[in-house]
Amino acid sequence: MENSLLQNEFPILEFDSDRNAFIRPEVVIAPIDISERAVMCFFLDAIEQVISDYPHRIVTHITMEGLSLPVYEVDYHGEKVALIRAIVGAPMAAAHIEELTAYGCKKFIACGGCGVLDNDIAVGHLIIPTSAVRDEGTSYHYAPPSREIAACERVTQLIETVLTEQNVPYIKGKTWTTDAFYRETPAKIKRRKQEGCVTVEMEASAFIAAAKYNNVEFGQILYAGDSLGGDKWDGRDWKNRTDIRKLVLKLAMDAVLRM
Repeated sequence: MENSLLQNEFPILEFDSDRNAFIRPEVVIAPIDISERAVMCFFLDAIEQVISDYPHRIVTHITMEGLSLPVYEVDYHGEKVALIRAIVGAPMAAAHIEELTAYGCKKFIACGGCGVLDNDIAVGHLIIPTSAVRDEGTSYHYAPPSREIAACERVTQLIETVLTEQNVPYIKGKTWTTDAFYRETPAKIKRRKQEGCVTVEMEASAFIAAAKYNNVEFGQILYAGDSLGGDKWDGRDWKNRTDIRKLVLKLAMDAVLRM
């Protein structure tokens, strides 16, 4: 059969809808006894606190060169939740969705930090991404080219309900997903702000695209970290907010139980 893939001036725009990739997770990963609900958390310190507070077991590992990530099954309020440390970057975001789906997970919440494009968004304030500008490469292998990709509205509403019930302040908004955190230039920041972005991070659009491709549900909770909203970058000591990091993880676990 003749390959119908059309050549483009820019290879990243050559989306191929053929699902018959040479390597698929289901070829090398067998389903296991695992919860359908999974939380991917970027904060190792928060994960360590949670597994010290709740009964858990290691059900498998996700391995790659030089790294082996335990996948925990946590007994959380009488329900089972799969919990894994997320790795920074769009390629690993998609890989986590792919591999955990192959194991048997179907409902996902990711939680992590982000930069903000507005200084008025205080450190630790929570953000629910409603869409993402696709300024990375991975999502273009999972969805046709587009400037933005929308988050799952149903999951976004579930997260909003959990935060509202627990009286946790939050905002909803568009995020800017980029591969290159050392190339967040003033001109790009200005453009992203003009198109409505309130945050910047490195995974959201890939998470969303890979979840839609695999027909699984996904949502995300971010907390405001460093700021790109002033005349220069301000780290705001965001990585030392251990109280917020554990809270965000527990909120993600609460949200995934609603899915």
